[in-house]
Amino acid sequence: MSPTAVTLTETATAVDPGPELDGGDFTLPEGGLDDDRRLRALDAVDEYLTRKRKHLVGYQATQDMQGTALDLARFMPNNINNLGDPFQSGGYKPNTKVVERAVLDYYARLWHAERPHDPADPESYWGYMLSMGSTEGNMYALWNARDYLSGKALIQPPTAPFDAVRYVKADPDRHNPNAHHPVAFYSEDTHYSFAKAVAVLGVETFHAVGLEKYADECPLVDPVTGLRTWPTEVPSRPGPSGLSWDGPGEIDVDALAVLVEFFAAKGHPVFVNLNLGSTFKGAHDDVRAVCERLLPIFERHGLVRREVVYGSCPETGRPLVDVRRGFWIHVDGALGAGYAPFLRLAAQDPARYGWTPETELPEFDFGLRLPTAEHGEVDMVSSIAMSGHKWAGAPWPCGIYMTKVKYQISPPSQPDYIGAPDTTFAGSRNGFSPLILWDHLSRYSYRDQVDRIREAQELAAYLERRLVAMERELGVELWPARTPGAVTVRFRKPSPELVAKWSLSSQDVLMVPGDEATRRSYVHVFVMPSVDRAKLDALLAELAEDPAILGAS
Repeated sequence: MSPTAVTLTETATAVDPGPELDGGDFTLPEGGLDDDRRLRALDAVDEYLTRKRKHLVGYQATQDMQGTALDLARFMPNNINNLGDPFQSGGYKPNTKVVERAVLDYYARLWHAERPHDPADPESYWGYMLSMGSTEGNMYALWNARDYLSGKALIQPPTAPFDAVRYVKADPDRHNPNAHHPVAFYSEDTHYSFAKAVAVLGVETFHAVGLEKYADECPLVDPVTGLRTWPTEVPSRPGPSGLSWDGPGEIDVDALAVLVEFFAAKGHPVFVNLNLGSTFKGAHDDVRAVCERLLPIFERHGLVRREVVYGSCPETGRPLVDVRRGFWIHVDGALGAGYAPFLRLAAQDPARYGWTPETELPEFDFGLRLPTAEHGEVDMVSSIAMSGHKWAGAPWPCGIYMTKVKYQISPPSQPDYIGAPDTTFAGSRNGFSPLILWDHLSRYSYRDQVDRIREAQELAAYLERRLVAMERELGVELWPARTPGAVTVRFRKPSPELVAKWSLSSQDVLMVPGDEATRRSYVHVFVMPSVDRAKLDALLAELAEDPAILGAS
């Protein structure tokens, strides 16, 4: 073989997924590569990615961005770094923070953050564009919530008469040893990034705290064993089987309320994550229903408004007191926060947008406010994360984290050399991402965005119907299912070759926990804006001839 040839590892199958790249052709020798070998390798990558892009249907990733590439390639000669806080330019001037702020303002309006960012206004929004996807946003939310709930220093100092005080950590509460020991709650359908986040940040879940401190006091009964054992995560809503495997993927509000009540009664602050477009089933947790259920619990246990003490004033001896909440509700809208606002617009004004969505999503954002007898209206959602490479579409992972100024925690350090406070998680941040999202948003009106989600939902419903019909025609069980309002359809896992060709994401489910004989292997298709009917029909045609499907029983 010629030393300049680029090889591909062939995979000969009935349904050929196409050759994979051979990693050996990208080995970097000491002397570098000559131009011929280098360009051949890059051509192979181009061919591979083009082929895989055309068939990708199994993940929450929009693929068609050729127009963006044509418009934005001019910026590639620049090293664009949005270092530090987006609302201060900083010392590194080749940045796109002004564009980043425009993108943040756009989503702040959609997510009902009523005020533009103003560091002097605690109710105004604050956020930044992520260099990672929503994993970074979820990590930041948990970090932000952990420090806020455990009494760490805020960007906003305590109110008068001690508004000059900067503090690091709250004093222990003599009456409540758990006052600064937050507990995290998230459902079994939550993205695995939360399992990473709690481990990295040292935040304890209700499962860990329950086993450690309240081993024999679990308030929930396991539906399979009938025992009161602490579940690892909050159960999801059960389906017809009475178990969650065939449920819609939404959090079980009743189970969540029971668990939160238990830990709130023990004096723990509460962090709750809710999903808007869950990873496998595309489910939307009922954020409003959760908030309505939990708010009375928070009120009963003093978590809506609580005093946090930070020693005493040296001059007067009076205690230094800050007032903040003892709960934090985060919405992981990695996928759904990008399209849910447009579903809401269509539902509110179907005459204008020419469409009535099949499912009206509940409120999920900063506009969700509930009345209380003692504290007036309470805004319930503390933070939202969204991935930019999913619904909107970007050629690399990116996203948005958003909260309010009143929840901001002082950064652990204030490096002078960057010229702006680093209130972000990443520090150095990708300055190309704001350009990508700004370009996308500039291309589409609200009406266009409504049309995009309408087409996706209609295609998802079409795919489900076709799979149901295929079951009858082939006489096999395909287990097709779609959560109402979702843009994903799940069904029986086909052959490895089809999984590889179409980049299908798979998940195994035990219909009866602990019984391997009941295992089912599912895949799903996410109908993103880059997936059209022709792609779905091509996939369906190959499914109908797939040996793994035809041999299913």
